[in-house]
Amino acid sequence: MEYRDTIAKLYATWDSIAELCAPLSESQWKTATLCPGWSVQDNLSHLIGTERALAGLPTTEHRSAGGDHVKNPIGEFNEHEVDVRRDRSGAEVFNEWREIAAQRRQFLDSAPDDYFETKTMTPTGPGTMADFLHIRVLDCWAHEQDIRDALGIPGHQGGPAAEHTIDRLIRTLPIVVGKRAATPEGRGVVVQLTGPVERTIPVLVTNGRAAFVESVVDPLATLTMDSMTFVTLALGRRSAAECAWSSTGDATLAGRIASQLNMMI
Repeated sequence: MEYRDTIAKLYATWDSIAELCAPLSESQWKTATLCPGWSVQDNLSHLIGTERALAGLPTTEHRSAGGDHVKNPIGEFNEHEVDVRRDRSGAEVFNEWREIAAQRRQFLDSAPDDYFETKTMTPTGPGTMADFLHIRVLDCWAHEQDIRDALGIPGHQGGPAAEHTIDRLIRTLPIVVGKRAATPEGRGVVVQLTGPVERTIPVLVTNGRAAFVESVVDPLATLTMDSMTFVTLALGRRSAAECAWSSTGDATLAGRIASQLNMMI
């Protein structure tokens, strides 16, 4: 079943996080990342908080002071779970992560099929538990990459979890191309990802709406970047001016698209 494939990607990401974090020093745990206000340790604390909530365990009663980067209730929840763990060592937080990940793995391996069809609220709106886990792969893999980026330890940039995340981020490209970048009626653009995850993504505006198509004849602009640059822009971690990408065709339109790729709430 499809959700089993999703779980396999989630486990692969958890295993990669465990291997990455096991040898970290306390100074590495406290290293700042591109997530505003968050250290390496804070990224893992966030993952812990969400997994505890999914497991039905009590969430913290602690309340953080927040910050300008907190934009919505999900952000508030995340910040409380992060802040409550800030006075702990990185090793303590890592041990808590390993414990909750093991508990969740045991539960998911034995959960009946109907559990995954349970209705629930996901970060993107109403859905099922399978939908939530599909988003969870993106969240865990993205924060693994935040940790790797901060520490200069690249890895796990390709493979099923990376492809899963990038394909989810690609879903909102029509909004970027059509609504945000105002690509003209009847014209299209192509976004070319060169790897490690390779994708060719044609988007055409028809009847006032942008949509994916099989191909675009004479694209108004073509943007070319590696898949990790696309992830960085789509997650809002860096601006287009800070990243390496290129374009052909309408440079102004290409610039609007690249600068509007941030798709995270």
